Amino acid sequence: MKKINLNSLIAFSLLFTSLVGFSQNEGGKVIDGIVATVGDKIVLKSEIENQITSLKAQGVIIDDAAKCQLFEEVLFQKLLLNQAAIDSVEVTEAQVESEMNRRLNYFISQVGSEQRLEQYYKKSMIEIKNEFRVIVEEQLIVQMMQGNITGGVKVTPEEVKNFYKGLPEDSIPTVNSEVEVAQILINAKESDAAKNQARERLNGIRERIINGEQFSTLAVLYSEDEGSAKKGGELGFLGRADLVPEYSTTAFKLKNSTVSEIVESQFGFHIIQLIERRGQKINTRHILIKVQVEEEQILLAKQKADSIYNLITTDTLTFGELAFKYSDDKQTKNSDGLMVSPQTGTSILDIEQVDPQIFYIIDNMKPGEISKPVPAESFDGKKGYRIIKLLSKTEPHKAKFETDYARIQEAALAGKQNEANQKWIKDKIKTTFIKIDDEYMNCSFDNNWSN
Repeated sequence: MKKINLNSLIAFSLLFTSLVGFSQNEGGKVIDGIVATVGDKIVLKSEIENQITSLKAQGVIIDDAAKCQLFEEVLFQKLLLNQAAIDSVEVTEAQVESEMNRRLNYFISQVGSEQRLEQYYKKSMIEIKNEFRVIVEEQLIVQMMQGNITGGVKVTPEEVKNFYKGLPEDSIPTVNSEVEVAQILINAKESDAAKNQARERLNGIRERIINGEQFSTLAVLYSEDEGSAKKGGELGFLGRADLVPEYSTTAFKLKNSTVSEIVESQFGFHIIQLIERRGQKINTRHILIKVQVEEEQILLAKQKADSIYNLITTDTLTFGELAFKYSDDKQTKNSDGLMVSPQTGTSILDIEQVDPQIFYIIDNMKPGEISKPVPAESFDGKKGYRIIKLLSKTEPHKAKFETDYARIQEAALAGKQNEANQKWIKDKIKTTFIKIDDEYMNCSFDNNWSN
């Protein structure tokens, strides 16, 4: 059996595991117990089982050999973390926050909105972030350690050529379909009447609190932040970077249990109460009232999108110029509407990474074609219409040396880096205390973990 590419999947399995919070097996019994010790780091049985569950949810078939491969990959990560502690390798809080937000934005784009992510995992965004933070920090440290091991590894063009020639036919990598996509996004506007209605409703709740009613009780009853409402609006201890700017600016100025004035953010209107301050972090509770977008405004957004679509064939302006002039998407309007992958930072999108809303639009389009306006919903719940232009699209194919050199070079480099990793593991195993549970002693590991 060929090995599954767990190295590329394990980061996502760790993320899904931390969010979903799998802690029970099908029989309902808690899965726990130490199955390995690597230096000062331990591997819990639940850690392995949770990752297996997560990988299965992604369509990966896990047999005994794959389970052993996953277990060995986790041992490698623990060895890296243990050595990082010895070498005092650390990452900053800003690095963790930046990477955490980047990954969460990716998952939000996949499910459609923050609210849907909260509903799916039955946790507030704050809870998701708090659980995810430790996972991301460890992953960043692992990446730094691996960078220290493989950072100096290079491959020459001759090595790439020899690598490709030496690949068996069934081992030549398949290149997925890739696309370049541009969009013009028109959001439905929040009317002044709808804003005033939300503000007045929240002001009435604020007056009730000022007159003696419990903030937490009214948060449970009325807050439209589903994640925090069930906890009386409490968000937990957070730093400035964890909160949207408007909320953060007001919250960090509060003293004692004062109730703030009404604060407007991209999510709607808030009132905030300070619970406790600890250094550079605060614990607050809030009540959120969202601005309801009226059907009339959604219709106006469609009409505007229709008008822009008509301009594409009658006006001298290009699609990119129309995007700059009319699009409400700040991330793409200044680059001719061109979408960029949050993973690679380039406009080349692997078809599997494309937002499902967009995938179904471009699935049957040809390069150069422009869609009619279609409904859109952003990660923060804003509704509207978008026009999509498919700029380019490749067909999935076996990698060819002449046309896919960069990918083959990447595979050759990965092979050489793996050799460096194996040498490092072999050296560190000799000087690190390692104990593995009998359950895994029959595994055919690539490395001799029993010292």
